[in-house]
Amino acid sequence: MKTADLVKYIVPGKRGHLVGIGGVSMSPLAEVLHESGIIVTGSDINDSAAVEHLRSLGIPVAIGHRAENVRGADFIVRTAAVHDDNPEIAEAIALGIPVFERAQAWGFIMLSYKNALCISGTHGKTTTTSMCTHMLMAAGVDPTVMIGGTLPMLGAGHRVGRRDTIVLESCEYCNSFHSFFPTVAVILNVDADHLDFFKDIDDIKASFRKFAELVPKDTGWVVANRDDKNTMDALCCIDRRVLTFGFTDDADVYAANIKNDGGKSRFDVIYGGEVFTRITLNIPGRHNISNALATAASAIALGIPGSAVSDGLSTFTGAGRRMEYKGEYNGAVIYDDYAHHPGEMHALIDAVQALKYERVIVAFQPHTYTRTKALFNDFVRELKRPDLVFLAEIYAAREKNTIGISSSELAEKIPNAVFCPTFEDIEQRLRETAKSGDIILTVGAGNIYLVGEHLAKDAVKAG
Repeated sequence: MKTADLVKYIVPGKRGHLVGIGGVSMSPLAEVLHESGIIVTGSDINDSAAVEHLRSLGIPVAIGHRAENVRGADFIVRTAAVHDDNPEIAEAIALGIPVFERAQAWGFIMLSYKNALCISGTHGKTTTTSMCTHMLMAAGVDPTVMIGGTLPMLGAGHRVGRRDTIVLESCEYCNSFHSFFPTVAVILNVDADHLDFFKDIDDIKASFRKFAELVPKDTGWVVANRDDKNTMDALCCIDRRVLTFGFTDDADVYAANIKNDGGKSRFDVIYGGEVFTRITLNIPGRHNISNALATAASAIALGIPGSAVSDGLSTFTGAGRRMEYKGEYNGAVIYDDYAHHPGEMHALIDAVQALKYERVIVAFQPHTYTRTKALFNDFVRELKRPDLVFLAEIYAAREKNTIGISSSELAEKIPNAVFCPTFEDIEQRLRETAKSGDIILTVGAGNIYLVGEHLAKDAVKAG
């Protein structure tokens, strides 16, 4: 089905059934549809806090996927992880009930907003979408928000606003962001990833270019990282208005007078030869200064004053699972980060090494077999940088291990690394190793964060 066909279905009184309703972008979608007068039902494999929240709004959610759940629905929305062999999707197809993808539904909803700020990029989407949310809230524009992670200010990864601005994290995987209708399209960076779907880096560049071309020619903006060659290659000679950001005055919006103080950064944002705003950023790393510049450039594209950028970012302390403090164990501080690509790991280790801990200890869980194989040498290079590395087995996510690869192969190439078959093994090694002056990082997009949380809880109990 095409996105345009949703005009017949997203109408008050129609019943929409969401398969995988508890997901990070499906639960806010359910809430937005519910608010618009759609009769929403849903199903998910597991109960969760998101499911309980939806039930509290009066949205029935079934646990388990069964054919009878879709009967009586006018349309179905599914997550990318739900395929045609799912019993609910198979039943919908048999009954002739139209099935739409999650991205299509968000794209259609986006059409009702004057301003649609879509944050894309191989790295940094969640952090930058979160920064933009802080900026928009400070500006008083009451935005609708969809983030692929938890933002402490919201206590969730989404928010349903009442005015004319929506901000969404926009993922390139399976070209899902091609279903969107951005008025401002942000491209933070373009890197080799999701090579189980894309053929190569040129295929990825083409995907980002098509996303940028979704912006209206005369009224929209593409906000792009001037320092990232792949981004600029993708946008070469594009017939859209482009506003660049970066660290030199080659960019339209750039940082000047950068001062780092421990985990904080202070800098001026220059636009049009003048100071647009001055920012104090309470999270470390050059990559986060870049994310803040993207936020400032987005504000300029939307006509939002610099004071909203500085006020919003002054209260930003990070998104969930992005350099998130978890506690301490035996004097060592514990942080968790979602980094699951060598580029993200490079930025994370750069930021942490600048903080001058005596030792950097990383517990890393690779994410997907295809990514680990495709970027194997890059992972080896980055994992040689910490003082100690404990490697968990690869997190399968959507895949099966048809490649026959294991984290043990990484460990063989990294002198400071040890392969640990279970989380219990990692926890035991960290208990034996951790001491005052260390920073322990649990890193990866899977469930490695549980290791740090468990250690921190043990320390609290012992104390």
